[in-house]
Amino acid sequence: MVVVFVLVVLAFVGIVAAGGWYLWRRLFRDTTRGPGWVRRAGVVLIVGGWVLAVGALVAERAGAPFVLQRALAWPGFLWLPLALYLLIGVAVGEAVRPLLRRLLERRDAARTSRRRAAVPTPAPGVVSRANAEPEPIPAEPIPVGTVPAGRPDVEGGDAPASETPDAAPSVPAEEAASADTPATSGREAVPGVFDPGAADPPTPGPSRRLFVSRVVAGAAAAAAVGTVAHGTYGVLRGPGVKRVTVPLAKLPRAAHGYRVAVVSDVHLGPVLGRAFARKVVDTVNATQPDLIAIVGDLVDGSVADLGPAAAPLAGLRARQGAFFVTGNHEYFSGAGQWVSQVRGLGLRPLENDRVELPHFDLAGVNDVAGESEGQGPDFARALGDRDRDRTCVLLAHQPVQVLEAAEHGVDLQLSGHTHGGQLWPFDLAARAANPTLAGLDRHGDTQLYVTRGAGAWGPPTRVGAPSDITVIELASLQA
Repeated sequence: MVVVFVLVVLAFVGIVAAGGWYLWRRLFRDTTRGPGWVRRAGVVLIVGGWVLAVGALVAERAGAPFVLQRALAWPGFLWLPLALYLLIGVAVGEAVRPLLRRLLERRDAARTSRRRAAVPTPAPGVVSRANAEPEPIPAEPIPVGTVPAGRPDVEGGDAPASETPDAAPSVPAEEAASADTPATSGREAVPGVFDPGAADPPTPGPSRRLFVSRVVAGAAAAAAVGTVAHGTYGVLRGPGVKRVTVPLAKLPRAAHGYRVAVVSDVHLGPVLGRAFARKVVDTVNATQPDLIAIVGDLVDGSVADLGPAAAPLAGLRARQGAFFVTGNHEYFSGAGQWVSQVRGLGLRPLENDRVELPHFDLAGVNDVAGESEGQGPDFARALGDRDRDRTCVLLAHQPVQVLEAAEHGVDLQLSGHTHGGQLWPFDLAARAANPTLAGLDRHGDTQLYVTRGAGAWGPPTRVGAPSDITVIELASLQA
């Protein structure tokens, strides 16, 4: 067992290290020209983020001082979704990089073509100085008896050409050859006129790659920060209300339209505290339910730390009261103390128990996490001796409990636990691990409704799975 634990830890560290290096490379190394403070800041950000995240998780599970838990929770838990969506962003950027480089290459080629097309066409009879061939000088008739100028060896000739004022001095061939610059190769540059014969200036490849890296990194960072900010705001502003009608064959006509407010996964803790609990209470009371069902994972912490945060739950109001069953997180936080605490707040715990309401039976079972403490679910105790001609509504935290509920003839099970996945793409894993991820479903003769929950665990962030409080309206088929 110890070997398996060590292997899991090493695998986790390896994955985190590889992901962190990849983020640093794409966001900091590839976007800078060389070593400097930006790259060092990237190392501090990524390593520090993971240190805070692990510290927040360990502090919560170890029951560290609540002040320390709160100090670590916000930055540590928010780093988790931020790192996730940064990784997704830069991974998507790998497909964008070659497309963006090709686009830039085409843009540069188009600019070069436009510059060449902008060269003015010479007027008729005008030849470009760069490409013009020397025109032959027409020979003039020489009168008989005269000697061409510059022929001192001929009788009657003028002075030597070197003594003539207009004659150019003689230049050796070597000096004449060296007078031409390599760039023009003997062609004289014309100011303001593009020379199509000259070589194109080389495109700075590294600068283009740097530009692409900065664009992709900036887009990935902006998308990740925006996604996390929007998802966090969605949690902190409080859950929305979702209304679902559930028809039940055995429900009497007098119970038609009965409203049950389903609350799950509030997760009061170092991040979501008293103010959030008050929002939940206000939202529930505004629906004016006949009954309130809290189906587990109310808290993440001890009564000593979170008792004041849970105090607003005493303000819950429903015609036939509020009921509570444990979730797996209650067993991480001292389930026995919390059962006593919620009873003192006016909620009625159903620990493998059942209450007969006027028109149907309401039962509740403990969460499967209680099995480690000898307090697991006991369906026989909660449902064994009931009248099966009456409608039965069961409160059970985890959707997987519907399999046993169906064997005991339950008509409707109300659950939470999944958070609807909370953070995409984790909904894929949550869907594979649960018979129903969210919403209303049927398993044999038993209907199952799973709420996405009112709060959030760990990161106070939801992406693709908005929080909700569901009002179930029971419908009688006899009506």
